[in-house]
Amino acid sequence: MKHFLASLCLLGSLRCLLHALNQCTVPASEFQLQGDYLIGGLFDIHHVSAPVYHDRPEAIDCSSKPIILSSYRRFQLMRFSVEEINNSTNLLPNVSLGYEIFDHCSDTLNFPGILNLISVNGLIQPWGEPHKNLSKVSKVTAVVGPFSSTDTLTVAPLFMMNLIPIVSYGAASSAFSEKAKYPSFLRTVHSNKDIIEVIVNIIRHFNWYWVAFIKSDNDFGINGLELFINMIKETEICLAYTKGLNGDTNYSQMFKQIEAQRVQIIVVFATKMDAEALIETAIQLNVTNKVWIAGDTWSLSKKLHKKEGIKNIGTVLGVSQPVVTIPGFSDFIYSSRRQMHCGNSGEQEFCNQVCNCSNLSPKDVISMDPSFSFPVYSAVYAVANALHNVLQCRAGKCNTNITVYPYMVLEELRKSNFTLLNQSIQFDENGDPKFGSYSIVFWNHSGDVQEIGFYKFYPSVQSFINNSQIQWYTNGEVPTSLCSTECPAGYAKKPDGIHKCCFNCEICPNGTYVNITEDLYKCIYCKETEWSAEGSTSCNLRVVEYVPFKDSGAILIMVGAWVLVGLTLATSVLFAINYNTPVVRSAGGPMCFLILGCISLCSLSVFFYFDKPTVSFCILRFLPFILFYTVCLACFVVRSFQIVCIFKIAAKFPKLHSWWMKYHGQWLIITVAFVTQALLFLIGYSRDPAKPYNDTLWSPDKIILGCDINLKAFSGSVFLLLSLCSLCFIFSYMGKDLPKNYNEAKAITFCLLLLILTWIIFATEYMLYHGKYIQTFNALAVLSSLYSFLLWYFLPKCYIIIVQPHKNTQQYFQGLIQNYTKTISQ
Repeated sequence: MKHFLASLCLLGSLRCLLHALNQCTVPASEFQLQGDYLIGGLFDIHHVSAPVYHDRPEAIDCSSKPIILSSYRRFQLMRFSVEEINNSTNLLPNVSLGYEIFDHCSDTLNFPGILNLISVNGLIQPWGEPHKNLSKVSKVTAVVGPFSSTDTLTVAPLFMMNLIPIVSYGAASSAFSEKAKYPSFLRTVHSNKDIIEVIVNIIRHFNWYWVAFIKSDNDFGINGLELFINMIKETEICLAYTKGLNGDTNYSQMFKQIEAQRVQIIVVFATKMDAEALIETAIQLNVTNKVWIAGDTWSLSKKLHKKEGIKNIGTVLGVSQPVVTIPGFSDFIYSSRRQMHCGNSGEQEFCNQVCNCSNLSPKDVISMDPSFSFPVYSAVYAVANALHNVLQCRAGKCNTNITVYPYMVLEELRKSNFTLLNQSIQFDENGDPKFGSYSIVFWNHSGDVQEIGFYKFYPSVQSFINNSQIQWYTNGEVPTSLCSTECPAGYAKKPDGIHKCCFNCEICPNGTYVNITEDLYKCIYCKETEWSAEGSTSCNLRVVEYVPFKDSGAILIMVGAWVLVGLTLATSVLFAINYNTPVVRSAGGPMCFLILGCISLCSLSVFFYFDKPTVSFCILRFLPFILFYTVCLACFVVRSFQIVCIFKIAAKFPKLHSWWMKYHGQWLIITVAFVTQALLFLIGYSRDPAKPYNDTLWSPDKIILGCDINLKAFSGSVFLLLSLCSLCFIFSYMGKDLPKNYNEAKAITFCLLLLILTWIIFATEYMLYHGKYIQTFNALAVLSSLYSFLLWYFLPKCYIIIVQPHKNTQQYFQGLIQNYTKTISQ
C-alpha cells in the first residue's frame, strides 16, 4: 500500500515533473529501438546501495551508480530477443517490434521512466468517458520487468490501472499472485512459494531440523520468511534464528547469535548484493563449519564461488534457475559491442537510458551470472506471441489494420501456449508460469557450481538430489543440525522452550508407550486389556487369568464343600434320630437343624468362586454366604444368650427368663436378623451391585478376573455380621466357666476364635497378594468358616451320641446342673 501511495504522490505533480525531466537528456542508443509496436523494459543495470535524499524533486542519475553486470547481461538479452523476433519470418511477419528500456536502479526515484512508458507524446491523459480515448492509454503494449519484488510493488499499480501487461522476469513475491490487486501482472519466474518449497525439500531431504533464515530486509525477503514459516509448520523443522539484512546490519553480532544457538544450517534468502556482503563478511570473520543454502538470486554468483576463503565457511548448496543456453546470444553480444559503445551515440532522448559500460568486453558480458536469462527471453517471446495473436498473423502476414490496445495483449498473454527452446510456455490463472524447474547446485572445491539435482513442478512434482556428489565439510558425513538429540525408543519428548525441536527425553513408565508414528511428545496409556514395560513403543495384550473349575485347588475345595454338605446331612440324620436326647436338646434342639441347613446353603457360595466371573456368579458368591451365615451367627448368639440366661440370669432375673420363654425370643431375634440382612443386601445391591472386575494393577502383564464389591454400599450387611459375631463372642465368653461337660459356650467361643483367625489370615493374604488364586483363598476362607462350626460345635456332640452314650442321659445332665447350681449358690 505504501508503494501505491508513493506512486500517487508522484502523479500529483505529474505535469511539472515531466516538464523538468524532459530537460534531463543523456545518450540512449542501446535503450531504444523504433518499431511498429513498442515493448517497455525495466532493468536494474545500476544499483543504489543507500537511500538518496533531495531537497527538491529530481530524478536520480543511475549511470553514476555501480553497475550490476548480471543485470546488464539480462538487458542485452532483451535487446537480442527483440532483434531475433524482428528477423523471424514466422513470428510477427511484416511487423517490427521496438523497445523503450529504462535503467530502474531505485524503487522510489525512477518514476520518470515509468511515466514515460504510460504516456502518449509526453503526456498522460486523465480518463475520459468509458471506452473512449483508449488509443491514448500508453505508448507501449506491454512491459518486461522489473526484476525485484520491491521495485515491482512500487510501479505495478501505475500499470494495473490501464491493464498494461507487466511480464516480470524476477519478481517472485507471492503477493503478485493476487489477481484482484495485480490483474495485468504475469511472470516467467516461479514465485517465492515455489523457491521456498524447494529449499524446505532440501532441508527435509538431509533431515535438518534446526535452521537459521537470513533474508533481505525488503518485500522479497519478508515474503520469503512468511512462506518459510508457514511451510515448516507441519514439519519437524524449527526456525532457530532469523535476521533481516540491510545497510546497518551488525554481521559480527549476528554470527555470534547464530553460534550461540548452535545452528549449522543457514538459509540465505536475499538479494544478490546482500548475499554477497553476507558471505564476504563470513569469510572475513572466519565463520566455519556451516551449511549455506542459497536462493536463486545468488546461487550462481560468479563473484563468490571462486572467492578466496570460500571453502572455509563450510558447504554451499543452492537453488538456481536452470542454465539455458540461448542460441545466437553470444554472437549478438560480439556484434553489438563492435557496432556500438555506450556514450558514443549522438542521439539524446531521456534520462536513465545510458550506462557507464564502455570498458566492458563481449567476454565480460557473456561470462556473467546467467541467472534469469531464460525468464527474460521467454517474457519477450510471450509478449510477441500475444501480439502475434492479436494481429491475427497468418500465412506470413499480420493484419496491421487492427488497433492494438494493452488489454488485448493481456488477454492473449493469459492464453499463451507456445514452445520455446523445448519448453511449453503457459501461465496459470494467477499469471504464474506453468513451465520451468529449479536446479539444485553445489559449490565444489574446484570453485565451480555443480548441478547435483533438480526439482520439477510440471506436469507433476519430481525431485532428485545426488548425495554422493556433495563434498561435505565434515569429510563425507552429512552434517547434522539439531537443537536436541533424538530420543531413544520408548522415550517421549518434553518441550524445552518455545521450539518443538528443543526437548528433554523422558522414559515412558509401565502401562504407557510412545507412538513413534503419531505423537512423540506424549506417553499414551495402554488399554485396560494391554500392558507395556517401561520404555515401550507399543502395548502387548495382557494374559487373562482366573481359576477354572478344572484347577486342582478348585477341585479340592469343591470336594470339601460336598463333604461339608454330606457331613451336615449325616449330622442332621443323627440328630433327628436322637432328637429327644439331652445332647441334642442342649445343642439347640430344632435350632440345630436350622444351623446345619444354613451351613449347607452357605457352601453354595464356594462353587461360584471359580471359572469366569459373571454378574450372577458375583451375586451368588456373596448372597448365600452373607444371608445364611447371618442366620447361623444369629442362632449362635441366641444359643449363647440362652446358656448364660439359663445358668446365670434365670436365678437373678426370673421375669426376663419367663418372658423369653413365653414369646420364643430366640426365634424372634433370628427372624429379625435374617430379614434385616436381606433388606440391607437388597439396598446394597440396588446402590452398587457386585459385578465382574478386571484387576490390572496387581500384575502389569495380566488381567485377573474377579468380582468387585463396594464395601461402602454393603457396609450395613458387613456391620450386621460383625455385630452378631461380637455379641456371640461376648455371650459365649460369659459362659466359659460352665460345667466342664456342658461345654456349648466354650465350643462356640472356640469356633468364633477360629472364624476370626481365618478371616485375619485371609485379609493379610489379600493385602499381600492379588493374583488369580486369591479367589481360591477366599473360597477356602468361606469353607473354613463353615467347617469351624461343624467340626468344633457339632462333631463333639456326635461323638458323645455315638461313642459315649452314657453321657447322653437325663440323669447325667441333671447331675451336672445340680452340682453347678450348688456351686454358684454357695
